[in-house]
Amino acid sequence: MASTAMLNSPCNIGAVKFEVKVNSSPNLLCTRSSSIRLNQRRVFTIKSSNEGRDNESGSGPLRKMGLTDEECEAAIVAGKVPEAPPVPPKPAAPAGTPIVSSLPINRRPRRNRRSPAVRAAFQETNISPANLVYPLFIHEGEEDTPIGAMPGCYRLGWRHGLVEEVAKARDVGVNSIVLFPKVPDALKTSTGDEAYNENGIVPRAIRFLKDKYPDLVIYTDVALDPYSSDGHDGIVREDGVIMNDETVHQLCKQAVAQARAGADVVSPSDMMDGRVGAIRTALDAEGFQHVSIMSYTAKYASSFYGPFREALDSNPRFGDKKTYQMNPANYREALVELQADESEGADILLVKPGLPYLDIIRLLRDKSTLPIAAYQVSGEYSMIKAGGVLKMIDEERVMMESLMCLRRAGADIILTYFALQAGRCLCGEKR
Repeated sequence: MASTAMLNSPCNIGAVKFEVKVNSSPNLLCTRSSSIRLNQRRVFTIKSSNEGRDNESGSGPLRKMGLTDEECEAAIVAGKVPEAPPVPPKPAAPAGTPIVSSLPINRRPRRNRRSPAVRAAFQETNISPANLVYPLFIHEGEEDTPIGAMPGCYRLGWRHGLVEEVAKARDVGVNSIVLFPKVPDALKTSTGDEAYNENGIVPRAIRFLKDKYPDLVIYTDVALDPYSSDGHDGIVREDGVIMNDETVHQLCKQAVAQARAGADVVSPSDMMDGRVGAIRTALDAEGFQHVSIMSYTAKYASSFYGPFREALDSNPRFGDKKTYQMNPANYREALVELQADESEGADILLVKPGLPYLDIIRLLRDKSTLPIAAYQVSGEYSMIKAGGVLKMIDEERVMMESLMCLRRAGADIILTYFALQAGRCLCGEKR
């Protein structure tokens, strides 16, 4: 039983003066008189209510009473049921809500969406920084040069800015990058020989990064357009035809040079016929059986590439790329490229662009057991950035939704210029 001893203590809170009577029980409930007036003496009566609590506030766990299981069960059988919170009242509907009978349906999918915890438990698709590959533009300069059409992206100095950007990405769990070089015009030729210069900017950057971060996963781009004076992915004949087999010969030398520098994955983006098999043979012949090939399996002749070509100054000097990149209207043709790349030894199959081609990502996911990559290209990135700047959309939410959609469609990895920003978001960092 509670002691009858009482404590009378005058208290001052601001201009309110009152008196407190405290029962000696450690479990207290404060009952206040109906009104308090400034500078007027009032009495608060304290009563016991939180029997068994560890502290007076009642916020701690219930204190154990030292009873055995048998004693607890006996108390229940005797009808001494411990108190528990009452059944909560049914929430009231707003005034004017019509009174209707429940719909005669057994299946209510909303039951599995009713709270954040339930939604998280049944979420079918997830994304983590490990799913992201960070495309980085590099150049010979020491300073980082902003890319006007791609807010937040830069041509990074390969010895300074590149290392700093990679360090930032690794801090948020993004440990895979792909390199794209801005090559000086004076080094560009019609046959793109600079592509396989073992002391060129890409091999140098690979060696530099691997020396500092041996576990960094480096993807490289295998194509001639950054090195071509014509701006095409292959050698151009005088009549404007892109030469296939001669281009593949150059690509094989390029891939071997990148592998020798330490590339983990070479990524032919040129869309020449037979290049995957030829590159695999060339790599194996040089002892690079461990180097993977990520083939640009379904690369469409898309209008979403514009900002990228500004970044590398690699626009075609004439014509377009429609004789080797795929027609955006075609679906079944992706299966032809899929079958060729699989049979030639590709390790990863890539779809480019990403979000406008979710159907192609799903097609390849359903038809192949190989990992699928999606490239969220520069145009997709820049549109989201522009919408965010204009306050037309919530940039961060749209960014994360777009990446989740690519994952949901079937992409195992996503090449995205949002990799660092998304990694920070996934890690809960403030921007």
